[in-house]
Amino acid sequence: MKPAEEYILNQPEPFKSILMHLQILIENRFPEVDLQFKWKIPFYYLDSKPFCYLNPSKKKGYVDVVFWVSAHLTKYNELLISENRKVVKSLRYFKLEDIREEILLSVLEEAHQLKDKGFYKRK
Repeated sequence: MKPAEEYILNQPEPFKSILMHLQILIENRFPEVDLQFKWKIPFYYLDSKPFCYLNPSKKKGYVDVVFWVSAHLTKYNELLISENRKVVKSLRYFKLEDIREEILLSVLEEAHQLKDKGFYKRK
């Protein structure tokens, strides 16, 4: 078992259920992604480049799906969280029922299309 998968399975509820559901959605839509364990969290790579990561915050009670190319994202910007961050944005889930699959998959698709863009938006 991969360290990232073990990490997900060892999380308390509701984090475990949220993370597992996100894992299924991401890996079913993008079977070519590589799930790694970087910076002590599950991190997806695509073509050896960072794609997105899953960041549970037990203190605050949510799981973020953080997008690496978020400086370039245009879809659902009103739903993307950027608080206390300079570059990355995320979709945030407090419970399993919060996950709106059509929105998540749409943002993931856009991130996939932008995968060759850099982390920062350069003028």
